[in-house]
Amino acid sequence: MALRPVQVNMKAVDGLAVGRFWAEALGWSAYSPGVTTYVGPVGGIVWPDPVVVGIDVVPVPEPKTTTKNRVHLDLATTSAAHQAELVARLKAFGATPVDVGQGDVPWTVLADPEGNEFCVLEPREVYRDTGPIAAVVVDCADPRAMARFWGEATDWALHEVSDEHAVLRSAKRVGPYLEFLRTPDVKTVPDRVHLDLLPYPGDDKAAEVDRLRALGATDLDLGQGDVPWTCLTDPEGHEFCVLAVS
Repeated sequence: MALRPVQVNMKAVDGLAVGRFWAEALGWSAYSPGVTTYVGPVGGIVWPDPVVVGIDVVPVPEPKTTTKNRVHLDLATTSAAHQAELVARLKAFGATPVDVGQGDVPWTVLADPEGNEFCVLEPREVYRDTGPIAAVVVDCADPRAMARFWGEATDWALHEVSDEHAVLRSAKRVGPYLEFLRTPDVKTVPDRVHLDLLPYPGDDKAAEVDRLRALGATDLDLGQGDVPWTCLTDPEGHEFCVLAVS
């Protein structure tokens, strides 16, 4: 048994506007079939997408605090010209430059219109086949421990691990990487961005959740009430949800 990451969940005061921003950023479309706004490849909703990890923007009343998100997206580019064009285009759509202490680096750090940080990377060979999202990056204290938990939790394969950095990716070698980056910061506010996981058809969601608890996940009550998904935190307190198989 294993779970597959299917979407990045983002909270926003104006979910539709933030969804439209990310659709522009990724060259995808924003679909609003209900309360949330799903951002995925052009051509209509295919969920779960067999290749990409989509974005699901959920409206909430509380704006983002000034605290840096502990989960962010890295966007891939194919050339220096593409990187410059993408940065300029995103600024025109409402992105703003952000200083998170990155110093003089070849990538550009921006925030979306509601302050969610992300990076526009310089061209890197490792990301040439990921699609527009190169990686979902998680700040953590112990990348090795995070790699163990998330490697057991999902069906993604370990690509690299050290004291500073750990990398997972779908065993099918499609879509973005999941990267854990050692940082000195500690979690002080609820996550504004998190991963949603989905069991495979025929698998038992309750059994999967029990398996995650045995691996070190903890139940999380956000006031969600009686919903078909289960809210958990990983061993370092990063929030995530296990969705119900439709």
